Order: sequence, then structure tokens, then C-alpha cells
Amino acid sequence: METSGFTEEQMTVRDAIFKVCANFSDDYWMEHDQTETYPHELHAALAKDGWLGIALPEELGGSGLGIQEATMMLQTIAESGAGLAGAQSIHANVYATQPVSKFATPEQRDRFLRKIISGEWRTCFGVTEPNTGLETLKLRTTALPTSDGSGYNVSGQKIWISSAQVATKMVLLARTTPIEEVKKPSEGLSMFYIDFDLSQPGLEAKRIKKMGGRAVDANQVFFDNYFIPKDSLIGKEGQGFKIILHGMNAERALLAGEALGLGYAALKKSSEYAKERVVFGRPIGQNQAIQHPLASAYMHLEAAKLATYHAARLYDRSTPDNKDYDPSITQHQVGVACNSAKYLAAEAAFTACERSVMCMGGMGYAQEYHVERYLRECFVPRIAPVSREMIMNFVGEKVLGLPRSY
Repeated sequence: METSGFTEEQMTVRDAIFKVCANFSDDYWMEHDQTETYPHELHAALAKDGWLGIALPEELGGSGLGIQEATMMLQTIAESGAGLAGAQSIHANVYATQPVSKFATPEQRDRFLRKIISGEWRTCFGVTEPNTGLETLKLRTTALPTSDGSGYNVSGQKIWISSAQVATKMVLLARTTPIEEVKKPSEGLSMFYIDFDLSQPGLEAKRIKKMGGRAVDANQVFFDNYFIPKDSLIGKEGQGFKIILHGMNAERALLAGEALGLGYAALKKSSEYAKERVVFGRPIGQNQAIQHPLASAYMHLEAAKLATYHAARLYDRSTPDNKDYDPSITQHQVGVACNSAKYLAAEAAFTACERSVMCMGGMGYAQEYHVERYLRECFVPRIAPVSREMIMNFVGEKVLGLPRSY
């Protein structure tokens, strides 16, 4: 990757994270993928050096940096060979805590975030549901007040919840007012930061077998009158959708960075192979049929990189407590930039991974060369947390002013 134009802080993050990840070989990640074993060691190493709080306030033990630096951290983890699985092992701890940091009371922030930063707690993100999918405003999970007013009982189902098998906290979006009783579908949703204790009644997580990123679990989560205390509520009741959008925009920028890292890792493997593999008396990398697809993939990654860090910069500068705060930057502009970056980076990563496998031929298909693992993982940013098609719908309607298509 061309690194000119990055800040000193971003390059310091990149160098430091590469040093941490150097302790985790390609074979480590291949084994954890095959055995579906969570990479606890990486999480511990990053927590030990204080990286889990990279974008959280210094007074809580975090680094006080921004989504720009956090994007660089997650890109570097993926680029090191850890791929999406390595990045996803701490992904939610970075983006899902953003709305908590911004909207929780000082007492809640202190109580909830310190142990995330130290690595004692881990967070998962509970929004997506099996019957609503992308229709977030129609989610059915409810949080109803208890008769004694001490909290809420949560009932419903969430799906594709990463790290639920190891998480101790969850950022949960649930409906506190029936959709029939609100003026707008975005009203009546509330955000909670809850204890996620699978030993307690009313809570269950079932692991989903999946194509890639198998070192990090994905789950269906079932709530059946699961009790959460009143002080789990973040912000005001009924304002959860507006609050959680701050985490969603951050997630798109971070996932774009992870996709970039995956693409650059694949190109590094295939370029090295193309220089070493000799066929008909010459290295295959001397042939334009190999060179040109890889060169094109690199340029697409570079273009997506510019979009990604532009989006992360807008996100940071739209935050009032940021030293470079720019009040002229709207949340609409941030949303357009973050969604566009996620789309472009995901497509560039797919191109890089697919071409890397193809240029390596049979060895690209072999597990020991690792690019097949990257290809399996690169579908995640194309699908989640929002599909390519929904991003194009969003841009078509909100940017180009075209009629809503769905």
C-alpha cells in the first residue's frame, strides 16, 4: 500500500500493530480457521498494549484517537495475514462502543467502557433480526418495562451476532414502543448496553456454521423475558435509532479498512508467488496476463483506500469533541461517504482476492498458500452490515434524487 499522505499518528498505529501481529503467523490463522477456535491470544495482546480503546476517551484509559486511526488498526490486522477473522475479533469493541461513548452518562461511560478497554469485557452488537434483515425500523425484539419499574424484559431474536460466545456485553437495539403507536417507524426504538450472560435464564446463543472467518463465531441469539436493569438504557427511550447510527457509520468505515487489508494481503501473496513460479523458463509474473489483472486490482484498492480514509476523516471531524471539529459536515455527508467507502473497498477486495487465487492456479486453491482463506472471507464486507444493492439504493435516492426503488 502507498502510505504517503497518512498522518504521523496513523503511521505510528500501523507500525505498532504490525509488530503485535508479527507474533501470529499465517499458520496460526489457518489452524484457527480450520478448528473454528477464537483468537483469544490476539485479543489479549492488543488489550495488553491498550489498543482496544483506540477510539475511546483517554480519561477512561483509551487512546482518545479517532475512527481514522481505528480504521488503520483494523486494516493492518487484516493485512498482516489475520484477515477478516483477526479484525472481526475486536471489530465490535471499536465501533459498537462509539454510541455508548457519545450518549451514555458519565457514570455509565466509566462503568461500561473501562473494562472493554482493559480487555476484561468483550462486546457484541445486537441489531439484525432474521425476519427483518435490512429493515431495521421493523425489528421485532421488544424491551418491555417490568411491573416494578426496575428494568425491562427483553424478548425476541437476533442473528449474525459475532463473538456472542465470548462476549460479556451487548449493544442492543429493541422496540420499547409498538410500531403501531409511533408517528414514524424510527421512533420507539431504544438502545441498551446490557450484560450478556448466557448462564442466565432467558438468553441463548446458537452458533452458525459459515463459509469464512470461522475463527470468530457468528450466532443466532434468543431472548425470552431476559431481564436487564433500567440503567442499561443509553440516552433517552425511543431515541435509539438515531443513537445507534453513530455506530453504524463507524462500522462501515472500519469494515472498509478491513476489506482493504484483506485485498492488500492477497496481492502480496500472489505477487510474491508470481515472481517465484517459473513456467516455460520464465517467472509467470513476467507475463502480462498475470501482471495486468494484479496491477488493476492494486489500483482499485488504492482508489478505495482514498475513499475509506476520506470517510473516516469526515466521521471524526463531524464529532463536536474532536480537535478538528467542522460543524459544516452533516451526518448525511458522513453517511454517504461511509457507505460509499464500504462498497468500493469490498468490491476492490473481492477483485484482489479472486485474481490472486486465479493467478496462483492450483496453489491458490491450496490452504497452505492462504489466499483461498482470504477469498472466502472477502464476501463478508460485500454482504454486511448492509448489502451492495442497498448502498446503491441509498446513493440513488439520497444523492442523485432518484425515486425510491424499494
